[in-house]
Amino acid sequence: MQIHACLLALHTGRPVRMVYSREESFFGHVHRHPARLHYEHGATRDGKLVYVRARIRLDGGAYASSSTAVCTNAASTAAGPYECPHAQIDAYIAYTNNPPCGAMRGFGAVQACFAYEAQMDKLAAALGMDPVELRRRNAMSQGSELPTAQRIEGPAPVAELLDRLERMPLPAPENERGALAMPGGVGNTTRGEGVRRGVGYAVGFKNVGFSDGFDDYSTARIRVSLGAGGEPLVEVHTAASEVGQGGITIQAQIARTELGIENVVLLPADTAVGNAGSTSASRQSWFTGGAVKTTCEAVRTRLLERAATRLGVGWAGSMRLEAGQVVDETGAALLTVADLLAEPVEETREYRPRRTVPLDENGQGDAHLAFAFAAHRAVVDVDVELGLVRVVEVATTQDVGKALNPLSVQGQIEGGIAQGVGLAVMEEIQVRDGIVVNPSFTDYLIPTIADMPDVRAEILELAQPEAPYGLNGVGEPPTIASTAAVLAALRNATGNPLTRVPVRPDDLIA
Repeated sequence: MQIHACLLALHTGRPVRMVYSREESFFGHVHRHPARLHYEHGATRDGKLVYVRARIRLDGGAYASSSTAVCTNAASTAAGPYECPHAQIDAYIAYTNNPPCGAMRGFGAVQACFAYEAQMDKLAAALGMDPVELRRRNAMSQGSELPTAQRIEGPAPVAELLDRLERMPLPAPENERGALAMPGGVGNTTRGEGVRRGVGYAVGFKNVGFSDGFDDYSTARIRVSLGAGGEPLVEVHTAASEVGQGGITIQAQIARTELGIENVVLLPADTAVGNAGSTSASRQSWFTGGAVKTTCEAVRTRLLERAATRLGVGWAGSMRLEAGQVVDETGAALLTVADLLAEPVEETREYRPRRTVPLDENGQGDAHLAFAFAAHRAVVDVDVELGLVRVVEVATTQDVGKALNPLSVQGQIEGGIAQGVGLAVMEEIQVRDGIVVNPSFTDYLIPTIADMPDVRAEILELAQPEAPYGLNGVGEPPTIASTAAVLAALRNATGNPLTRVPVRPDDLIA
């Protein structure tokens, strides 16, 4: 839509305002790729994976959009966060007359996780093994290889995530929660006679950042000057879009940390500064945060050089900025930063991490920068007579690298789980002959606060070696595995195979 508005403004020479109605948004904006996935797993009697065969078919709709990248991600993660010595994975994108599909939280990994985690539960049942133990026995760790031959260089704490998740207490039994907490709420006419509880587990992972050889980087401009009252002012300027993930807060935190100046202002996003890439792929804290950090370091060096010149010393290496002052190695104040700002200091820098490479014709290559992992346990109550469901709780353990803002991390986790629950039990775009037949929130349901489960989260902070401050992407893993965990819990409650999402009431009837 922004491109259309821009072209109209260029053509008319006038300001243009463009608004989609809800129905137009359903047709004009991309959605998650529908997928059909066919899997076969083989394992030894003691539960060690031997091979995985997978065929993944994704419906890209009427435009290419980001379908090829979604296909690469689905194929790369298709065997799950498990060590598997042999894999044959075929992934296809179909160009159809359906509405266009593109980037949506999880970006191909959601569809794959739904399939491989369902398979792990079926495999555990066939082996007579606890499903958590089967996952633990095959868990990836640092140094494990993907079927693409890429080695996991950062933390891959799959076994630890499962251990911590399994130790979390379960919620109160369903008969202690009262009628309002039952599936269907006050409309549940059975008052719980047909309610069964189910518990299910899932582990998911996803790449962080743009992959497959894409030139991924971000740019920042930092300006330090005297603000009102003669106090130092830091202006942070990037092109990164804030979409609720907390990126502007992280940028301000980084500037305060690196420059020791409290008064920080974030200027409106502007591509005149330079590229920041899209706010997607769980990358902005890493990439734009890295650009802000790199640029602040350059500004700090210039300020300390000014301080060294003013103090008549030849080297500023023992000095640092702290609370608006230049201090020595003992913390003693030498002069104020304001003393150095007769002229503002401004720097623009790019942050470029390690470059990835495209997968070759055999699907091999170092295609991804890094990976993020999360495990989920879902508890559901299902009325198997009426086909009603309530997701009672989703517990999660997730490695976030370094939580720069723990409150934002918690918010990302809860928001991602909301989307995962929606995909599991209610969100479905229904298409007939290429037309969306439910293009409104009357017919397309999304979770409200009344539908949200309790969320119990435990955060691991295992430093990502290549990232600034050791942080990692947070936003997508909560969605990837939560859908699969809810479906596992529904299968546990009903005994039904449940091979599609979202489930419908008739799927849940015993």
